[in-house]
Amino acid sequence: FPAANRDPAFAEDPETLDISRGAAGHVAFGHGVHHCLGAPLARMEMRIAFPLLLQRFPGLALADPHEQVDFRVFSVVFGLNALRVTW
Repeated sequence: FPAANRDPAFAEDPETLDISRGAAGHVAFGHGVHHCLGAPLARMEMRIAFPLLLQRFPGLALADPHEQVDFRVFSVVFGLNALRVTW
């Protein structure tokens, strides 16, 4: 799971978050019969919540350098252990 969507042949600089990068076959929500039933809800939440969060907290920023953000890499669900922010 941690390697999903991180193939340099799949996307240029796959380790960098690029919100303008197209959705060319992203596999985070699975594929085919294994497609996540909650994917449409998650996408809707992202379309609504992220703009509102940034509107409410325009100075939102990482509290620590991005190199120090601690990822869960040996877990069924890839993600962060914590994300400290300031506003």
